[in-house]
Amino acid sequence: MGSDHYFTAAPASPENLRSIRVSLAGRELDVTTAGGVFSPDRLDAGTAVLLANMPPVPPGGHLLDLGSGWGPITLSMALAAPHATVWAVDVNERALDLVRRNASDLGLSNVNAVLPADVPEEVTFRTIRSNPPIRVGKNVLHDLLEAWIPRLDERSDAWLVVQRNLGADSLQRWIGATFQPGYSVFRTATSKGYRVLKVRRHGSLPTEPIRID
Repeated sequence: MGSDHYFTAAPASPENLRSIRVSLAGRELDVTTAGGVFSPDRLDAGTAVLLANMPPVPPGGHLLDLGSGWGPITLSMALAAPHATVWAVDVNERALDLVRRNASDLGLSNVNAVLPADVPEEVTFRTIRSNPPIRVGKNVLHDLLEAWIPRLDERSDAWLVVQRNLGADSLQRWIGATFQPGYSVFRTATSKGYRVLKVRRHGSLPTEPIRID
């Protein structure tokens, strides 16, 4: 990828479109990926861990894939919940183009692949599912989560997968210390060097302080 990163807005590296076969939502699928995006040659291990350790997605409403890449989480949610609207959010324009291509190829009309600023401010989410871009740096990552986690609907959850040796435990502590009462954060699974974290937004009138388990 040269000097490009998967969080580069407009990768300058060759696109090099390729087709890979992946298992998503219980189906074997051929999808298109490209150079200059995250994990273009396979379903990355962290995303696989998240998909294997999260509950079914809500059947309707707005669902968010934060840091979508070429779209494995988005496509999984859109396949599983055809009556929901799935928002794929990324800063990488090439990644968003791939999400749109893959959604179209799979006949999915319930996917919006957009830049962060293009999600209407009034939209809130019944769930957030994310393999967040850890390598953007701690400050940028924290800003990202502070912007999006409060957009959970009440009594809704965000599910994050983070590599243990890239700060999963410290991120869990930061979430617990940062968000106001009315949220809780739990580690729900550990697999293949990854942690799955569940961030719960409770009702609008919290009755207990934040818990970190």
